[in-house]
Amino acid sequence: MNRVVQSYMAWVRGERRASPWRLLDPAEWVVRGAVTCIDFLYRHGLKRAEEPPIPFVSVGNLTYGGTNKTPFVEMLARAMAERGVRPGIVSRGYSGGRTRSPVVIFGGEGSRDAVGDEPLLLSRRLPEVPVAVARRRALGIRALREAGVELAIADDAFQHRALRRDADIVLIDAACPFGSGRLIPSGILREPVGALSRAHLAVITKADQATPEALSKLRETVGRFVPLERVFTSRVEVDRWEVWAPDAARPARCAPPAAGLRVLAFSAIGSPESFGRSLADAGLLTVGERRFRDHHRYGPGELDALCRTAADLGAEALACTEKDLYNLPDGWRPSLPLLIPCVSAVLDEPSRFLDALTGALRPRLAVASNGYGEDAIGVLLARRLRDRFPGAEVLAFPLVGRGDAYAGSGFPVASAPSVTPSGGVVKYHLKDLLSDMRAGLLSHVRAQLRDWQALRGAIRTPVCVGDVYLLLHALWGSGVRPLFVATAKTVRLSGHWRLERALIRRLALRTWTRDPESAEQLARAGANAVYAGNPVMDLLEDGAVGPAPLPPGPDDVPLVLLLPGSRLRAYRDVNLILDAAVRLSGLRRCAFRMVLAPTLSRERLGASCGGWTLREDGGTPALCREGLVVALTDAPVSAAARGAALLLGLGGTANQLCAGLGIPVVSIDEKGKRVQKKLLGDAELLTAPTAQALAEGALSVLEDPVRYRLMSAAGRQRMGAPGGLEDLVNFAASELGWDLRQSVYARLLSRGNGGSTTAATDGRLAFKAV
Repeated sequence: MNRVVQSYMAWVRGERRASPWRLLDPAEWVVRGAVTCIDFLYRHGLKRAEEPPIPFVSVGNLTYGGTNKTPFVEMLARAMAERGVRPGIVSRGYSGGRTRSPVVIFGGEGSRDAVGDEPLLLSRRLPEVPVAVARRRALGIRALREAGVELAIADDAFQHRALRRDADIVLIDAACPFGSGRLIPSGILREPVGALSRAHLAVITKADQATPEALSKLRETVGRFVPLERVFTSRVEVDRWEVWAPDAARPARCAPPAAGLRVLAFSAIGSPESFGRSLADAGLLTVGERRFRDHHRYGPGELDALCRTAADLGAEALACTEKDLYNLPDGWRPSLPLLIPCVSAVLDEPSRFLDALTGALRPRLAVASNGYGEDAIGVLLARRLRDRFPGAEVLAFPLVGRGDAYAGSGFPVASAPSVTPSGGVVKYHLKDLLSDMRAGLLSHVRAQLRDWQALRGAIRTPVCVGDVYLLLHALWGSGVRPLFVATAKTVRLSGHWRLERALIRRLALRTWTRDPESAEQLARAGANAVYAGNPVMDLLEDGAVGPAPLPPGPDDVPLVLLLPGSRLRAYRDVNLILDAAVRLSGLRRCAFRMVLAPTLSRERLGASCGGWTLREDGGTPALCREGLVVALTDAPVSAAARGAALLLGLGGTANQLCAGLGIPVVSIDEKGKRVQKKLLGDAELLTAPTAQALAEGALSVLEDPVRYRLMSAAGRQRMGAPGGLEDLVNFAASELGWDLRQSVYARLLSRGNGGSTTAATDGRLAFKAV
């Protein structure tokens, strides 16, 4: 049987090119297909991945077999503790443990039958570090959080993708990196080598056991998937020797054994070769060696047989690994001294590694939106995230336009631009959709999905502001269930369709609606939906709605706000708005202020206005014609609307914001505005799409105080109060652990190499210039 096992191991490790074991290749194809399918499901969010409430670092590998994960986890936990972060370790306990509910152990105190050998070993080596053992690692992490842990380190979790990680560290055995290159059962790989592209950091372990040529070649291979600046090397060293004392609670520390001491070695670990190398490096003479399956539980009979073999070979002592101690039977007494080399992982460039790890732990947050009004809300949300988490990198992912609003506020734009004739995602006109298709809409979508892919694994839970299309886009691209600000639909606009409600329930981690009724509708469908204030009203810069404007008196000169919109059609519609202003000024004396969306060019707008002159009027840019002055401002609508008595507007979100301030809205009767009318109700008056009709409609509101007050009250009641975005930020800070991530990153950065800039960057991210 031993010869059969050796033959199989030689085949899967790539030491033999031809073997009857090739008959296992069809089974390997099945495994490869299953692994590929699972990878696809996680990459596109079809299988859920949960974000832990504390920073989570995974230490894993691609292969079955020892890559020195346990000593590496110990080294990493010590490094975190030395830098002021309280670490904890989470393990599945699959190495013989039988616990189902989470168990947290300290100081090696626990039952091997309950938790397994490796958790006990780590707990003994790190007596102050909590070690959680749970079949479901998510429950183990929650238990660590309750124990006050600030950063969880998972032993062997690279393939455990149900938990999202802040940093993925993959260990690669220099002595046998990928075996035969095939997956189990025809090789030692759990996944194809290309899975290394998910890793944030790669560490080649046992680097001292490979020739310089082999090590260089391995670096080159790994560098195809992980940038070389994030590839490191390590080795293990014996830091002390212990001798087994059956009657003692712990093995006793002892002096290093004399060179030439004859020992019989036995082990049940994944890589027994490295154990043999440790004994040889210490100068011991191994007269015999017995290898057992990893995590093997020894029986008294086979250990007594080992002792007899040792005596026959003239051995002066037995030797095993530290992990083997937890698999020895109770009460067994060896006839020879039992020596244990206690090993530690040693990084060749520890400072550079810890700087790179700190960089990987930097919180990276993404705000996605799909419309110009949604961009305005997204920019505000991005600012609040930046203020709450100052160490985080906040990036923007607009689906419409070039992201000018985000770039103007200093946020890097990660998505490819999508400038189309309609200026957005078409909802009302088939001809606009066809025009957008001819302008390259599908290629824009493909490019943006590729941009999401570049962010996969590098960002926290994305935040989406818009509609269900954006939710699907972000989920498919990033593979992560987003936080969703549902600004596009409300029950006052017929609500979300049944399919949309099902998608929100399934795909959104949590949803914030713009009114209580919409939250109730989604909650009845099983979605995690809340109303905490209207996100549109959060656009108020000072956060206060303020008192409602009063109807203008006969002698007052009311300020009329003009909004031509934010899409490309605004260059055409501006003439309609300006002609209405001319006609209104002929009916009543008014002042006019036009708000320019950040997507519009002042010069192009001026050139589009026939008969108007663009000039400075008292230091303020203005459009002038025959004594009529229309002041221009690019201030946010929330600021520009202060003091306005009426809005002549063709906008979307801006119209709604003004209505929420109590400013009556007059707009044109078209399909899109009729939809908005359902939302604003009596706060908005729709007229025929002519300048004369708009002017007469505005005059009818300005000169009817009763109607004016009714429209003002309706707008404030329909739009509600602000607060939704602040609630979202608080939820992410506490429930998703973003506050703790910010704190941990800040401490690690301050304890690094003088706060080097390498800790604040990640080669995975490359944003487009806008």
